[in-house]
Amino acid sequence: MEASICAFFSRYQEFFRQGLKGEADMEQVASSYAVAFVAASPAGVSVGQNDGQLQQVMLQGFERYRQSGTKDMLLRDVRVHPIDPLHCLAHVAWTAVYGRDAAPDVSIDFEVHYLVQQLEGAEPRIFGWISGDEEALLRERGIL
Repeated sequence: MEASICAFFSRYQEFFRQGLKGEADMEQVASSYAVAFVAASPAGVSVGQNDGQLQQVMLQGFERYRQSGTKDMLLRDVRVHPIDPLHCLAHVAWTAVYGRDAAPDVSIDFEVHYLVQQLEGAEPRIFGWISGDEEALLRERGIL
């Protein structure tokens, strides 16, 4: 399971990088998610469906990242903790690179914890994630 989850997040990184360039295939990006999912952050807990609205929200998210100066999103590490033969918790370490006008680029390390399901014969799918307070971190580092 670990190898397939690591490969999955490598592909996910590429989808994200394409999104930052405005070139993402949103059906392909959405295929990374299960039919339904849960998200938790300091802003609260929400649930969603993998439908056209998800793709629209993700497009808006990529635009927000571009507007904040996000130049790149780099995968640093994936630690996989199996829950059972079909599910795991993946601790994914990212580095976001921000550029602002003539100022030097700023790199910010953060981690997101993903709940992933991999049914037999199928690709892994994210069915949940837990993240920190991204906006507070960006304000603290002078990005927002």
